Amino acid sequence: MGYPDGVSGPGFYQSRLQRPGAVLAPMAGYSDAPMRQLAAEQGALWTVSEMISARGLMGGGDTEKLNLGRPYPGEQDRVVQLFGAESEVLAGAVARVEAWFAPAAIDLNMGCPVPKIRGRGGACLLQTPETAYELVRAMRSATTLDVSAKIRMGWDHDRSVEVAQGLEAAGVALITVHGRTSAQRYTGEADWDAIARVAAAVRVPVVGSGDITTPAVARERQRRGVAAVMIGRGAVGNPWIFRALATGDEARPDAHERARTALRHAELQEQFYDDDTGRLTLRPLRKVLPQYLPDHPELRDVLTQVLTAADVRRALAPLLGERRTHAAPGEYAVSHS
Repeated sequence: MGYPDGVSGPGFYQSRLQRPGAVLAPMAGYSDAPMRQLAAEQGALWTVSEMISARGLMGGGDTEKLNLGRPYPGEQDRVVQLFGAESEVLAGAVARVEAWFAPAAIDLNMGCPVPKIRGRGGACLLQTPETAYELVRAMRSATTLDVSAKIRMGWDHDRSVEVAQGLEAAGVALITVHGRTSAQRYTGEADWDAIARVAAAVRVPVVGSGDITTPAVARERQRRGVAAVMIGRGAVGNPWIFRALATGDEARPDAHERARTALRHAELQEQFYDDDTGRLTLRPLRKVLPQYLPDHPELRDVLTQVLTAADVRRALAPLLGERRTHAAPGEYAVSHS
């Protein structure tokens, strides 16, 4: 396989895995450019875009300004994730993504359990993994970038080792395993024993995903033999979890710094989406902003009604104007929905 950006030696994933840290998961409605920027600044090994429909990309209705894949200025180390179920369409989408968005690597979504994409890719591919292997081969034929896949354990039972070995044979550079079946959606606990079995069964790097909310949990999970862990919901309102895993600095930022970062998130949102009213751009952040300050529940109501970054600034004025000392490292863990 070729290497991105003319770099000789290991491919993108192998190169990034030489250092400590964790990966920002693809999350629809969350892992857009502003969130990716905050995670990258705190030391995420790489970030993954929200999933993009390969058929939508090839349908002619989208342009280079498609927000799901569009990088923020200067963005690097971003993996673009595609979903689809047709080899020709996915190969075309890979070429288009590479031309438009300059990603570091391309990922195939084999884990999304959302019913609305049923039959069009995502976790449905776990029912017909031979189709997924063909998709990977088609994607690889369209690019010299690393191609990876993100899977769940199976559709309604664990067949993750079988699927992972097939993906390895098809030529993926890396496999991410979320430790639930599609049928489980996001209920129950992630099965890290199953993830460990996959890591032991293939030669390509395996990244584990599921229920990582603190640096301590991340380190314990990484001892299961995975190359790295991927963090989704545990990173919402908490980009510092990547700093903790990259540098060992587990000091939880005080309320002043967390409020400043929440405001910066809102400002990045306005700048990236460039909507004059702010009505569209900040609406998705209403579910995120309170998670920066779970110890200030009195701010939740106002933060879930903001329209503009100026509204956020006003809501957070008491915290932005006063500085507290850092919390002890033992207080790092915050609750996430």
